[in-house]
Amino acid sequence: MPLRNRLRLLAVSGLALFTVSASLPPAAADPSHDRHPSGGGLSAVIRYTEYGIPHIVAKDYADLGFGNGWAQAADQVCTLADGFVTLRGERSRYFGPDAAPDGSLSSATKNLSSDLYFRGIRDSHTVEKLLKVPAPAGQSHDVKELERGWAAGYNAWLAQNRITDPACRNADWVRPVTALDVTTRAFALSVLGGQGRGIDGITAAQPPTGTAASPGVRPTDAAQAAQRLLSTQNADMGSNAVAFRGSSTANGRGLLLGNPHYPWQGGRRFWQSQQTIPGELNVAGGSLLGSATVSIGHNANIAWSHTVATGVTLNLHQLSLDPADPTVYLVDGRPERMVKRTVSVAVKGGAAVTRAQWWTRYGPVVNSLGAGLPLPWTAATAYALNDPNATNLRSPDTGLGFSRARSTADIQTALRRTQGLPWVNTIAADSSGHSFFSQSQVLPRITDELAQRCSTPLGRATYPSSGLAVLDGSRSDCALGSDPDAVQPGIFGPGRMPTVKDAPYVENSNDSAWLTNADAPLTGFERVFGTVAAPRSMRTRGAIEDVSAMAAKGRLTLRDLQDQQYANRAPAGDLAAADLARACAALPGGRAVGSDGTAVDVSAACGVLAHWDRRVDTGSRGALFDRFWRRATAVPAAELWKVPFSAADPVRTPNTLNTSAPGVTSALADAVAELRAAGIALDAPLGDHQGVVRNGKRIPVGGGTESLGIWNKTEPVWDAAGGGYTEVSAGSSYVQAVGWDGSKCPVARTLLTYSQSSNPKSPHFSDQTELYSGERWVTSRFCEKDIARSPALRVVRVHEHR
Repeated sequence: MPLRNRLRLLAVSGLALFTVSASLPPAAADPSHDRHPSGGGLSAVIRYTEYGIPHIVAKDYADLGFGNGWAQAADQVCTLADGFVTLRGERSRYFGPDAAPDGSLSSATKNLSSDLYFRGIRDSHTVEKLLKVPAPAGQSHDVKELERGWAAGYNAWLAQNRITDPACRNADWVRPVTALDVTTRAFALSVLGGQGRGIDGITAAQPPTGTAASPGVRPTDAAQAAQRLLSTQNADMGSNAVAFRGSSTANGRGLLLGNPHYPWQGGRRFWQSQQTIPGELNVAGGSLLGSATVSIGHNANIAWSHTVATGVTLNLHQLSLDPADPTVYLVDGRPERMVKRTVSVAVKGGAAVTRAQWWTRYGPVVNSLGAGLPLPWTAATAYALNDPNATNLRSPDTGLGFSRARSTADIQTALRRTQGLPWVNTIAADSSGHSFFSQSQVLPRITDELAQRCSTPLGRATYPSSGLAVLDGSRSDCALGSDPDAVQPGIFGPGRMPTVKDAPYVENSNDSAWLTNADAPLTGFERVFGTVAAPRSMRTRGAIEDVSAMAAKGRLTLRDLQDQQYANRAPAGDLAAADLARACAALPGGRAVGSDGTAVDVSAACGVLAHWDRRVDTGSRGALFDRFWRRATAVPAAELWKVPFSAADPVRTPNTLNTSAPGVTSALADAVAELRAAGIALDAPLGDHQGVVRNGKRIPVGGGTESLGIWNKTEPVWDAAGGGYTEVSAGSSYVQAVGWDGSKCPVARTLLTYSQSSNPKSPHFSDQTELYSGERWVTSRFCEKDIARSPALRVVRVHEHR
């Protein structure tokens, strides 16, 4: 055995013996048992600290994956098992064809379409073929070992424990998994913004059977639909992140605040852990469920976070069809036959459904992208979807590269080497005081020149509006081509990625890279990456105001990051509430006419708006403005604001509410009427009607919706009959504030807003949610001395039974 491996094994065994002896009964700490705990199988040591956070220690990557899979199953077995049913294409078999998946692994609207797609992926051995591709274009050996171990750990937990979660207790769909299932989950996450977005259209696309022409899609309508579909402001995932250079901090070291916005329910939740192979790896952070690597996190020297990027991860090729056969398309006048994949799906209580899918050199034929963007397959034309992430299994390698990094330079090296991130930006800071941003995504290589030369009439409308290219698939000179530094054909290489290094701050809130640092705007990237010199979201504007002021103030500490997370400032309120209050006070008789023509007495709202603190803390008395603003933003921006957007002043424009615009006072009337009908006082504290219920206990929740521009984003579910906002669908999730003080231990505060377990019987079902309600944090226990001091320390050695 190599010396390094022997040292790892000794370190793990010694650590396990010390901690187990310190915390478990003598019989459990018997050294003779520890020498051969699993009969040669996989094993790991899991040390739990406060809030159920596991610190997993193992001697190699397979064992680390084992401990990770075990611990995730212990907290999230039902959610994970539900996802594996999706990946096996068996949702219709167990839950019926017409029910809807939770949306975590695709945008499929029904189980049947989800099953047809994922069963097709399985039948065609898509993932197995990708696993044969050698690194760096394919997965590394270490990641494959992590995924193999993860499956074994999940299976071992199932074999050795009784499920208590009522969501899947005694369910026949909870079954062991394979390493291929784990890798398929990584594949599904990779194509989430491409094929995953088009599953309904892929599985429904069938050749025309008659000669009647189908109505085409109008380019102007398609442009608007594509803009809505691909806007990061309309998604259930978002995020903010900021990194500060040492020149902005009190001690010259970097600082990072990561605030990803993700769903609060279902399989796209984060799960928190620390993962350690002594002498090889030591990283802490949040992993997307079912993932074998840390997605967002920190180690002793580096911290990173991600934000959902504006790069469009798919494009369309418009096919010219053979007039005699709509399953044959022409390239340079030569016919090519589509590949027919026949897929069968078992259905609960009925006969199996068998349906064909049609594939081309560009990808699958698709007859729509969402309900708003039909792409009809006619006798003359069809559309094929190109998704370069359908050949990308490298995202776990990128995460592993980050976990091993010691500097922001190493982060950039990992991005260049693996080129694995499908739909996120990366923001990082390190202990030496460097800051870093890169929009390094796997994107189709759509240059503006190519789009200009090869766009169809539809593409000439969609590409400027949304970045969705529709290229002429009948011409080989319209192929995407390759960059010499790209690990796969048809994508941009790392030399083309928008990147900012060592600015006083780098920040992103799901707009393009343009204003990563507003003092030095970033330009020169292709339209497919995002827009330049165009209006920014309210959240981006508020975030830039906040973080640029922080950098200008300087001498920042971790406390400043914590304060920013919970500042709960509403930029839209700062811009519009005072003007609205004055307009309210000037209304004749204190009455405004609602959208239905009913006159509403709004006089009581005027003072509430004037005295609102412009925040969305649980104690803020200004719920009225939120309900008003959701309606007011339906007014076109050109009418809503008196001062229009200016690219010369993008953070402060547009501004000045146009209270005489049609729809503004009616939005106020509608909001007042709605709140009164719901029994909510106009000056009620926000926490009285915005919260969640966990095990019968109501927990108030602060934060606010996207359009208000809140850093601490909360997307609550409105239930007027239930008394207001009764649940949270998405928002702040795994939050981390990280810095360094010169010691060997990073200084970090974390929070998993929805808590570690989805099992209502777990003690960690809502404990961090209560912290979130009280605007508190978890102090990270990263170093051994801090883990050992945890008053909640519980040590478990987990292993396979062989």
